[in-house]
Amino acid sequence: MRKVIAVAVAIAASATVASAQGAATYNKSAVKTTTQASKPATHKVRKAESQSTLKKEAKISEATARATALKEVPNGTVKSSELERENGKLIYSFDITVPGKTGIDEVNVNAIDGSVVAKQHESPKAEKKEAAQEAKEKKTAAKK
Repeated sequence: MRKVIAVAVAIAASATVASAQGAATYNKSAVKTTTQASKPATHKVRKAESQSTLKKEAKISEATARATALKEVPNGTVKSSELERENGKLIYSFDITVPGKTGIDEVNVNAIDGSVVAKQHESPKAEKKEAAQEAKEKKTAAKK
């Protein structure tokens, strides 16, 4: 009788060990191991936000933001406008031309509270450089 119990215990023990080894093998294959230290991300990959998503988030209308921007640049005419997220803030960006003045005045209006975030004059050379940079970014984003 002791031999039967000993054999039963031995079978149960070997089954438990085999089961544990099988689980260990499974876990090893499921776990990805690396020999190199992980590198921290140097830049954040951000999904392109659609204009409809940005418009839903904006609290003021483009017309209101345009009026605010034109108050900042007397006698100006809006050449182009864009709703974008810049430095984490949702803004309307307006490029405004003024008769008799070279370049453009760029006015950024906060799309949440309507305040003027930035106003700067760009020379024709700086404007051309910025346009080239934006085209390059759009081309890179289209490839992804």
